[in-house]
Amino acid sequence: MNPQYLLGFHTILARQYTKTKVGIKISILGCGWLGFPLAESLIYKGFQVKGSVRSQERVQKLEKKGINPFLINLGSAQNDYLAFCDSEILIIAVPEKEVAGFANLIEQIEKSNIKKVIYISSTSVYENSNEEVTEATPVKDCPLSRIEELFRNKTRFETTVIRFAGLFGYDRKPVNFIPKTKPMQNPIGFVNLVHRDDCIGIIEEIIRQNCWGETFNACADSHPARREFYTEVAKKEGQSAPKFDENSANNWKIVSSNKLKTKLNYSFQYVDIM
Repeated sequence: MNPQYLLGFHTILARQYTKTKVGIKISILGCGWLGFPLAESLIYKGFQVKGSVRSQERVQKLEKKGINPFLINLGSAQNDYLAFCDSEILIIAVPEKEVAGFANLIEQIEKSNIKKVIYISSTSVYENSNEEVTEATPVKDCPLSRIEELFRNKTRFETTVIRFAGLFGYDRKPVNFIPKTKPMQNPIGFVNLVHRDDCIGIIEEIIRQNCWGETFNACADSHPARREFYTEVAKKEGQSAPKFDENSANNWKIVSSNKLKTKLNYSFQYVDIM
């Protein structure tokens, strides 16, 4: 495809966002593997972005990309939440699961200008029940589900929860998920993955469409069997076929993203993960 055409397309897309979103401030708690490229994409589309990291060494990386950097650690009492949360939208993209830390964060959000929150959760909140799971499927009692409820129960701001399936893309390759020293579990189970580009696309659509107060599963449409999938990705990377534990429980789930695709009219960029 012509690079100049692509550049023109992305410029038009950025203008479409800028036309309605110019000046809007977004804070991203956790500028890591997902949060950092998300921040880059949002800046390209005209948003003002603040981003948090947990080490001073990463501050300069954010500054170089035009991201206003903050040192934030949920377990610390020294966080500058007042300045960091001086935004309209907060996106939470940290792997922490300490309920107390999030309870404190929510107290700070309620004192701030934040009106909308996107909390990035995981489809691990569902049991491996040997069936398809939707947003209506009961979740297990775990730190993630408790944190989701903390956000849902607040009325001073609106929260949309995104439950991402296993994350992959770029340097995060499925072959890296294969254990090095033990057999893989559940060979006849199914794979639930979502590409980082789709994660970013989904988050941006929620913002663009002002879709708040929702819970969405986000997973690619294809669900190959674990044995076939990981054998194939190992072959493509020139590695020997993985070993599987044939005596494992073989419990599984298939994650449905039909609600997200219907409500947001979203089409996954990476439909077939094979």
